[in-house]
Amino acid sequence: MGALVISGGRVVDPASGMDAVADVVVQDGRIAAIGTGLGEAERVIDATGLVVAPGFIDLHAHGQSIPADRMQAFDGVTTSLDLEAGVLPVASWYRRQAENGRVLNYGAATNWAFARIGAMVGSNEESSLEAFGRAMRDRRWMDNIATDAEVDGILDRIAQGLNEGGIGIGILNAYAPGAGVQELASVCQLAAAHNVPTFTHVAYMARMDPKSAAEAYIRLIGYAGATGAHMHICHFNSSSKTDIARCYELVRKAQLQGLPITVEAYPYGTGSTVIAADFFSDPQFEARNGLGYDSVQRVTDGHRFHDREELLAAQAEDPSQLVLWHVLDTEHNERHRELLDMAVLYPEGAIASDAMPWSMPDGSTYTGDAWPLPEEATSHPRSAGCFTRFIRHWVRERQTVPLIEGIRKCSLIPAQILEASTPAMLGKGRLQPGSDADVVVFDYETLTDRSEFTAMNRPAEGVRHLIVSGQKLITDGVLDLAARPGKPVRRPASVR
Repeated sequence: MGALVISGGRVVDPASGMDAVADVVVQDGRIAAIGTGLGEAERVIDATGLVVAPGFIDLHAHGQSIPADRMQAFDGVTTSLDLEAGVLPVASWYRRQAENGRVLNYGAATNWAFARIGAMVGSNEESSLEAFGRAMRDRRWMDNIATDAEVDGILDRIAQGLNEGGIGIGILNAYAPGAGVQELASVCQLAAAHNVPTFTHVAYMARMDPKSAAEAYIRLIGYAGATGAHMHICHFNSSSKTDIARCYELVRKAQLQGLPITVEAYPYGTGSTVIAADFFSDPQFEARNGLGYDSVQRVTDGHRFHDREELLAAQAEDPSQLVLWHVLDTEHNERHRELLDMAVLYPEGAIASDAMPWSMPDGSTYTGDAWPLPEEATSHPRSAGCFTRFIRHWVRERQTVPLIEGIRKCSLIPAQILEASTPAMLGKGRLQPGSDADVVVFDYETLTDRSEFTAMNRPAEGVRHLIVSGQKLITDGVLDLAARPGKPVRRPASVR
């Protein structure tokens, strides 16, 4: 197929600092040239009046399915990675994605929690949201310190996942807060030996000691200093809850001392997780978090819980059901808005969605081919509008950062977090000759998220064209339903 020219758009490339009207030539899945007067082409996208930028890279996307990809495509995402949780086993997951076909580029870390489940409980189910919920019925892997033999089993499973191409280690520490420091130090030493990052949901999130968010971050800082492992903090906003300012100071000071720590956040004050998460069953939940049980809301029907007994009963009935956790009231509380700003605008921090799978009213995960998604499918607004929300609200409306910096937080910074361990990322997050042809073309003036808590499955608006691996996925705002251009992001054999 001949070259494709994206003509006359405002080309914004955070890697080179370019912000100028130019043409972009795409050929054989790569950016072939950028400039003016580059000649004629059989295929042309008229980008006059539009922004042309590197496709957004989501480090934290749990959907990992065709419907989830399609929703993220309209959010400007071209590469969707599940790094906080990850998968296990790794090789069969990548094989299954390739067999089924994917809409966006995809990849995953190795899942520490499922390594723990396998070594400590003996369940070797493939990782999934449903399997995660089932595993929570046996709390040994959540609560217990691992024996030496169990630690060996955990490390063996993780190492195998890394050898099969996993792009890091996902550490869901908050879901297994009983894990000991010696075990986690060994996991971080393994990460350092393989030169891969860890992606951590910190162990604790309360605002008061013991087991506060501050304690959890100090542990993470200690792991970075003691092992040399690259420690990536997942959803800094929701992990820090209402104590973002204190946690910001701790993490920033550690970074300025040269420790290998990176940060991501999503632009919402509401989190999402499974109802069986250990922190919900804490008898001191309200006091330790400064929140009532009505801050926890079931996704499928919008029900808010009244008390601990009701929540515990729901945990027992279906541990894997998804809930929203309303933590920051950014609509009515100025201080909460300031706290969210600190997380979202964190220096050198990435934007990452923590996009959740799409659920049906019976709690099952929707993986079908319907487009638009079924009206009853629910998730979290961030699964449909994270990046467009950030660009709209923080860049265009409030002008807290210039457009080129906003795009950098959505594309180049995520690529740079991974590129030392996963060379494939050197071609992403950039618009330069030789880079991968993952390109978003959007109308800056109309770009907006449309998903709300009362209507979660509304695609974002303003992405006019999206090119994934050189193939047109969205053209003039219309999705190609047959397209499966997504390619794996995986560590090559020479790096494993």
